[in-house]
Order: sequence, then structure tokens, then C-alpha cells
Amino acid sequence: AVNELASPKGQFRDKLREKDRIVTVELSPPKGTATEDILLYADLVRGEIDAFNVTDNQRAIMRMSPLALSHLLKERGHEPILQMTCRDRNRLALKSELLCAYALGVEIFCFMTGDHPILGDHPTSKPVYDCDSVQLISLARGLERGEDFSGRKLSGAPSFVIGAVVNPLADPLEPQLLKLRKKVAAGAEFVQTQPIFDLEPLERFLEMTSDLRVRLLIGITPLKSARMVEFMNNKILARPIPPAIAERMNKAKDPAREGITIAAEL
Repeated sequence: AVNELASPKGQFRDKLREKDRIVTVELSPPKGTATEDILLYADLVRGEIDAFNVTDNQRAIMRMSPLALSHLLKERGHEPILQMTCRDRNRLALKSELLCAYALGVEIFCFMTGDHPILGDHPTSKPVYDCDSVQLISLARGLERGEDFSGRKLSGAPSFVIGAVVNPLADPLEPQLLKLRKKVAAGAEFVQTQPIFDLEPLERFLEMTSDLRVRLLIGITPLKSARMVEFMNNKILARPIPPAIAERMNKAKDPAREGITIAAEL
């Protein structure tokens, strides 16, 4: 029954090419071993979304490996996008984990360099950063050719769907644009953005990248409270949430409902 639920390989790539609107939802692995509620949340939206982004110790906060949760999601017939950062593993471990994930049925990845450990809950941890996200894309594409970084042949080659991230609100924006072009040239098929609350800089970014042959997935985060606005401004976003939106959240009788309304408008 589990095998019958599993989604066919290549389905997400077909959606990227053919579907007008792609919807993914971010799921964070637990800080512990309890996965029941997370899997229940996934089941509740079955059929409404295209894939789940499973985060990799986001904001450098220690959690369960995203590979474990991705495998559990796959067993239940969901499509996971396994996020992978370059912060915690060298290229030997990264390639080993890519092969492991593929053997467990996980084929979709989103690569990123990753926040420095000093920003998280284990600030004395030593970062690795043996490669960056552009190099990781290249390493993964090399595995698809049936060889490792040293040119040695593999016993069976994987086939990945590879994504990356970009921040359209960065200031200055030019380094983001340069790295985005490198990611696409290395083989990124889709790119996901940070949460967007201001359409003007996004529209400008879209104009500047209109020549790129890559699927762009815009990040939308429903706000829950005025306190969350403050948190996003201080910890997450490169550009503050527009004052008009912050004011709506401050004045709302039901902030969570207002946050959903704002997300729907965006």
C-alpha cells in the first residue's frame, strides 16, 4: 500500500514545465523525534499542494534530519523537496546523502549555502562550507552523469530535480542576481524566494531576470500577529514588511485571519 501511494518519478518536473501555478508548503522537522503531528498536517492538505519543502536546520537551529522526514512523507504518498545546506557537511557527506536520499525515493532537492551557526541555538558549532550552493548543484549534476567528484564511476546513477533559493529583496541586489545566474547555469530547474510582502521590488526583480529559463516560486508567509511582524523584520527579512501591512496587523481584531487575508491578496 505504501508503494502504491508513492508519487511517480519525474512528476514534479512535469509540473514545473506544464502547470500554471505551483504550490509548495514548508514543513520543519521536529526538534526531537515526534513526527505524528507533522505527518497529520501533511495529510490534511493532501491533493491541494504540489510538494512539501522540508527544511534543513533552518536558521541554524538543530532539528531532526530533513532526510528522515522526507522519507516518511514519501512513504505516505507526499512529494518532499529535501532542502540541503552546505553549512554542516563537506562534499563527501553531501554526495553520500544525495545518493542515500535517492535510494529512499527522494529525488527533489533545494540547495542553499545556509545560515551561519552563530545565528542559531548551537553558536559554538563549527561551520563547514566546503562548497557553496552553486558548487553543490554542479556536484549533484555530476552524480547524474555516473561519476563522483574524483571522476570515479558510480554503480548506478541518480536523477534529481534540483532547485535553489534567491532573495529578490536583497540590498544590494547585484550579488544575488549574479549568483542566481550561476545557479541556473549549473543546472537549477526552479528557484524559491524568501517571503515577499512588497510587490514593487519583486516586479523589478522579475524584469531583471526575465531572460532566465527557470521556474520561479514566490515565497508567501501568512502573518499570525504583530509580534510575528517584528520577528520577521528583525530575524528573517532583508527588507522590512511595509508599514501599511504592519499597521493592519496591529489593528486587526483577529490578527491570524488578517494575515491570511494579506497572504491571499499578495
